[in-house]
Amino acid sequence: MISDTLRSVLRFRRFEFSATKRRLQSAASIEDLRRMARRRLPGGVFDYIDGGAEDEVAMDRNTRAFREMEFVPRVLRDMGNVDTTGTILGREVPFPLILAPTGFTRIAHPPGELAVARAAERAGLPYSLSTMGTRSVEEVAAVSNGSKWFQVYVWRDKGLLKDMILRAADAGFDVLCITVDAAMLGRRERDVRRGFTLPPKMGLDTVLEGILRPGWSLRFAFAEPVSFANVAGNTDIDGSTAVDLAAFMNEQFDPTLSWEDVAWMRSLWDGPVLVKGVQSVADAVIGRDEGLDGIVLSNHGGRQLDGAPGIVDLVQPVAEAVGGDLDIVCDGGIRRGSDIVKALALGATSCMIGRPYLYGLAAAGEEGVDWVIEHLHTGMKRDMALCGAAGVSELTPDLIYRPDTGR
Repeated sequence: MISDTLRSVLRFRRFEFSATKRRLQSAASIEDLRRMARRRLPGGVFDYIDGGAEDEVAMDRNTRAFREMEFVPRVLRDMGNVDTTGTILGREVPFPLILAPTGFTRIAHPPGELAVARAAERAGLPYSLSTMGTRSVEEVAAVSNGSKWFQVYVWRDKGLLKDMILRAADAGFDVLCITVDAAMLGRRERDVRRGFTLPPKMGLDTVLEGILRPGWSLRFAFAEPVSFANVAGNTDIDGSTAVDLAAFMNEQFDPTLSWEDVAWMRSLWDGPVLVKGVQSVADAVIGRDEGLDGIVLSNHGGRQLDGAPGIVDLVQPVAEAVGGDLDIVCDGGIRRGSDIVKALALGATSCMIGRPYLYGLAAAGEEGVDWVIEHLHTGMKRDMALCGAAGVSELTPDLIYRPDTGR
């Protein structure tokens, strides 16, 4: 009798032989992956991924703005079939999420952008490759047949810029995303304190951290050399040797960027064009009037102008001004599926993530990126059901209450 009782309550889990899968089984949130990434990466590398500008007010505001919003759930509305399907630039997607462009992705995990692009294709989502990526447009195209966006900064060397845009088109990229909030690089004080360079330079502190994190150190040491793959061979500095990122970007990027430059780049591209870095209703209206296909509301993850607005706070006023005329992408602060639900309810067409998938990549490689995407997707579906919205079209502003404004 006792043995039968014990057998009924003592059931052992099967041992998971994959260390990566065991790690992911212990994660319940993206914040858990962030803590894993912090343990697995050298301090300077983690701070480069995790940090923001100056006092990190704008970065904190991005996530805090979501937390301070409340849902106004509706009940008894038949949630037997909740559909998260959305559209991005007229193309149907399983849920409206874009994997954002991030620079120097390979310092998180050697496959870098290739791993992220593959994960995005499996999920049926767009992936955006950064100008400052460590894999070229050709390398990414070779591993992904999914929707691929190319993000460009506006370089002083317009010949180089034109060449990159045309290469991306030839490689099958279907959307051009122009980042416009980096006329000068923000002061990222975590990097200043660390004396951080890209790629990281070796010093006594990095040697000691490398000994404490042998997994990252061995992968980094035996991987192929890291460089800014899309500009390699076309500039004096291509990232193959250590550079101060602020000095490099301020030297290479064009501070005279204007709407005329955007028009010129649009003339080179046969496909949708978005501007990333819009932070006001006024500029959203100009973007619409200029004929853009979409805008990305973004403060660069709080890494440029500290004190910039929390991005989700911009969504509703921008949607009221230009909604229906162009796609509105909410980029910044997304950590849960509920954040996507809030942004869409306020009028965003889709959302974009960067840091969350970098945490996943650092914590568990490509499987970590898969985990992040699935976590956000299932969270979005669950919270739609709990709010009483069976489809994306039912996500409306009346589902959101903001205690700070009473709205």
